[in-house]
Amino acid sequence: MKRLGALLMAALALPVVAFADSKAVHGRWLVAGGNAVVEVRDCGDGTPCGYLDWVDMRQASSDRDINNPDPELKGRPLIGMPMLWGFREKGSSWGRGRIYDPEEGKTYGSNLKRLDDGNLRVKGCIGPLCKTQIWTPAQANAQPGQGGQ
Repeated sequence: MKRLGALLMAALALPVVAFADSKAVHGRWLVAGGNAVVEVRDCGDGTPCGYLDWVDMRQASSDRDINNPDPELKGRPLIGMPMLWGFREKGSSWGRGRIYDPEEGKTYGSNLKRLDDGNLRVKGCIGPLCKTQIWTPAQANAQPGQGGQ
């Protein structure tokens, strides 16, 4: 009977573990175009924040944030720049966050969700119109903090 109780408790714990893993968005992610890596880590309050960690300079127009409309931010280095912030827990994902696109110099509403296959679904939205990208775990060929090849 004790063994049956232990098995039942273990079986009940599995969905909780799976649910927790679906929110695990931390790590280094190769963006959909393959030209940048974003490192997602804890903001310090339990929510995810993402920072640009690597850019393929063969595809980038600059190593600086040249399209930012804010004069105080324009020209800052891309590497280390905040890309994701302000998320709130939303079921098995993170919602109501913000994502900055340095190619456009614009900030959008964003949602993040870790998929069962280990990839990260990233949505950027303006009102009801959203664009979704699938980011994959970064491989060794994307060098952190080096600014590209």
